[in-house]
Amino acid sequence: MFCCLKRLLGCVRLGKPRCFLGVLRIAVDNRTIFVLYLTHLFPVTTMKQKAFQTVTSIYVRLAALALGIGLLLRIALLWNPSTTDIGFSLGEWLEIFFVGAINDLAVFTLAFGGLWLFMMSVTELKYRRPWGYLILALLVGLCCYVLFFNSIFHQYSGAARRIATLLFCYWALTFALRLFLPQIRPYWSRIWWTILSGIYVGAILMNGISEWIFWSEFGVRYNFIAVDYLVYTHEVVGNIIESYPIGWLVALLVAVTCGVQWLLLRRFDRIEQRLNEGAWRWTSVGIYGVMVLLSLGILKLTPRLQTHENTYANELQANGLHRFAEAFRKNELRYDQFFTTYPTDEMQALLTERYHTSNGVEREVINSTDSTTRYNLMVITMESMSGEFMARFGNPKTLTPNLDSLYHQSLAFDRLYATGNRTVRGLEAVSLSLPPCPGQSIIKRTDNTSHTTIGELLMEQGYTPLYFYGGNSYFDNMASFFGGNDYQIIDEKSYTPDEISFRNIWGVCDEDSYRKALRTLDKWDPETPFYAHLMTVSNHRPYTYPAHHHFPQNREGGVMYSDYALGEFLREAVQREWGKRTIFLVVADHCASSAGKQDIVLKNHHIPALIYAPGIVEPRVEERMVSQIDLMPTLLDVAGINYRSPFYGQSVLDEGYVERAFVATYQDLGYVEAGRMTILSPVRRVRQYLLSPTPDEPHRLEPAPEIDSVHLRRAVAYYQTSAQ
Repeated sequence: MFCCLKRLLGCVRLGKPRCFLGVLRIAVDNRTIFVLYLTHLFPVTTMKQKAFQTVTSIYVRLAALALGIGLLLRIALLWNPSTTDIGFSLGEWLEIFFVGAINDLAVFTLAFGGLWLFMMSVTELKYRRPWGYLILALLVGLCCYVLFFNSIFHQYSGAARRIATLLFCYWALTFALRLFLPQIRPYWSRIWWTILSGIYVGAILMNGISEWIFWSEFGVRYNFIAVDYLVYTHEVVGNIIESYPIGWLVALLVAVTCGVQWLLLRRFDRIEQRLNEGAWRWTSVGIYGVMVLLSLGILKLTPRLQTHENTYANELQANGLHRFAEAFRKNELRYDQFFTTYPTDEMQALLTERYHTSNGVEREVINSTDSTTRYNLMVITMESMSGEFMARFGNPKTLTPNLDSLYHQSLAFDRLYATGNRTVRGLEAVSLSLPPCPGQSIIKRTDNTSHTTIGELLMEQGYTPLYFYGGNSYFDNMASFFGGNDYQIIDEKSYTPDEISFRNIWGVCDEDSYRKALRTLDKWDPETPFYAHLMTVSNHRPYTYPAHHHFPQNREGGVMYSDYALGEFLREAVQREWGKRTIFLVVADHCASSAGKQDIVLKNHHIPALIYAPGIVEPRVEERMVSQIDLMPTLLDVAGINYRSPFYGQSVLDEGYVERAFVATYQDLGYVEAGRMTILSPVRRVRQYLLSPTPDEPHRLEPAPEIDSVHLRRAVAYYQTSAQ
């Protein structure tokens, strides 16, 4: 190869163009100029050179395919009906295609890592003694671990256990076959090469189609809506099946993939002969490592160029997969870009009228004239405790005897609705008293300390805010949110071994969490009031509990155990001196399920909530509709705490309270008031439903015959202003 390069340079120096072209043709026919240059920098043996050429050539061919599809996609998107403004400057045109191609190449380079690792693994060395037997022993050991021991997969779920068992057993069996039957190794490598390279080709083609479809609906590259689709896989797949001739499209995609794969990669059918031998891997590691670092740097730099006033110029030069990764990391979906908006001044004026203030929601709240009595406050958010589990709401199985009993001893809420369908949404509603934002919860975001929390407000009044969690608070970014907002965190890391009677993948059992809270608060200085927030974990798959309990290991068992642990805690707490001065708020974080035929199923947001304090809170039932964001203002009202409120939630004891509810998914924002539900969705889509209850379906919704503009503007006012 070096000789070819010397001959090329010699022809140039001697001025022999025909000789030069002939040698160049030979060089290009056998390898790229890129490979010639690299092999000159890294002198290699013939076998090493052949293997390195193979890896490089595969990368170049697939990269060319990715760049070609990226170019065609940008041209197609320019003519997509959702692209309404292509009046770009010369600089913007250059960025769209030149910077866009660089972005595509950088993303492909990172994605190539999977196929590169496979090619690195094609070697006879792993079958030679002693390595082959050591690898087999390790794989057999993993099989035995998942088959005969209480592994981490057993603690998580049945599906995880089955997948791990199949995977490890498959690896052990197939490696044993290849170890003892060497004649099948070449065929094994060829089969997996064909499958993996086909997946890469198909993924490049499929992504181009998917981006075009996504752009057609939303007019942008992938964003958090695409991330959301991973959460609602069942609904998304169902929608695709109903909307497109999926059978014909899949058949066509498979046929095109096979054809492109054959055209690009047919010369590499005997992949094992090219890669088995030769010490080429260290060279490959060095070069590919540099390429990965360069790609990461490019993808960090190029978004700084996407600052044009014309959004289409920014979106067209971007790479969809990179945007998807950024959306997954940032968890944001901008309200003003995707949802219905009105002039901000009008929306602020509407809220000013609704809250009886001088400007928006900011207001002084006077709940008491007595500044001497200060109660402790404790909030218990129960994992996945739907209202439908309670006998009070029609369940005949007596799953929640403690909650049902407490409902008769408390300020109980019969029509309370969770803001979302994840724990972080419930924590957001209770901690921030704010309508749910589009995209991911504020708690999951990197900038999660810009809003006033209940804990911060109470700390200004002399309270100490505490957050009790039975698991590791790094999960769902809870440590960042609560710690960054001045809560003291007591999580699983704070437990001593003797304080843990049982734990699973989510953390310690509810009984251990409550006991930890009791021990902590028993030592509390009675002169300093506390605000404690405790999040339970046991009512969650895998539904496992301490050995002396005999609850079933299913959803109903989780509900029963969670209810049992709550009852035991409250019975002990109210006997303590500090407990007699404490007002308890018990509420679910969200329901057990939220999916349904409609975008937002109201009944799947119905949760129990009660404020309990014997001798302090007079038992009664609140029958009006209440939002989860109204609970903390109501608790502060019951406790007689005066404060300046930045919250959207209102106390239900306030004379000016207007019953309404906020219910949302990651991208659909629902607002319920006066028997009507408005749903705001991306691409400024609006739907309205009428609440038409029947004895069998108290949350029955029917499509509204027309859009009520007054109701729509109220919904937009809440969501538009709170998302700013």
